[in-house]
Amino acid sequence: MLRATDVWFGYDERTPVLRGVSIDVADDALLGILGPNGSGKTTLLRLLAGTRHPQRGAVALDGTPLARLSRTAVASRMAVVPQETHLAFDYTVAEVAMMGRYPHLGTFEIEGPDDIGIVDEALAATGTLALKPRLFATLSGGEKQRVVIAAALAQIFRLKPDATGSASRGVRLQAQEAGAGILLLDEPTASLDLGYQLEIVAVLQRLHRERQLAIVVSTHDLNLASTLCRTLVMMRDGVIIAAGETAGVLTRANIRLLYGVDADVVEHPSGRRLVVPLGRTPAGERG
Repeated sequence: MLRATDVWFGYDERTPVLRGVSIDVADDALLGILGPNGSGKTTLLRLLAGTRHPQRGAVALDGTPLARLSRTAVASRMAVVPQETHLAFDYTVAEVAMMGRYPHLGTFEIEGPDDIGIVDEALAATGTLALKPRLFATLSGGEKQRVVIAAALAQIFRLKPDATGSASRGVRLQAQEAGAGILLLDEPTASLDLGYQLEIVAVLQRLHRERQLAIVVSTHDLNLASTLCRTLVMMRDGVIIAAGETAGVLTRANIRLLYGVDADVVEHPSGRRLVVPLGRTPAGERG
């Protein structure tokens, strides 16, 4: 369980970005964080990941404050997939995925056979193993995103000991038991076309189902959230205005309150809830 309790944070002393936010990420979470620009959702994601620390309140992993955990301990349980990935050099796909192993390597330590095995497993899990020798810059947008997700998986995957207690490349990687890992994704489909968006959603659903990973997604895309997420948190002006099961949170009234937009929420025959924006709500009627 990853838990933020009454967290406050601001990038300057006078303007808090988060104001008393509390959120639980269960071991089996498929959680979406929704909000307009400036709502604090990306900042909340950073606090959950431990890359920023709350000025008040606490973020804890399995009851232990993140501030008390080592970098390696946090990295072995959580990984972040950023909205954009810019590389300074022409790295191959294999090298990008191997970056996920760096938090586990000591000073001047180079990757070994186990690290290579973990990277191969992570690439295979995202359907990108065949791209291993390719330059990252030559990939399509969807392929790049899947490789970045593979790097995050390489960070949190670990080899399961065999019957003798030793790890082996031939032994399936641990990611089956609850609490094995948490993926935190910031706008994972923001720059992708519709086909690649569906591809990323399918990858995340499969990872959750087959690897028992908790998934937390910060997004503007209401239909992505409806398709992927079991629970939602809606944020505006640094506070949570609604939280709970997706069906109960993704309503016309809440969308109006969150974005100032009138929308229809339609039950599709597939079982999905579709959001159809209709127009801006008059300023005096937004709540």
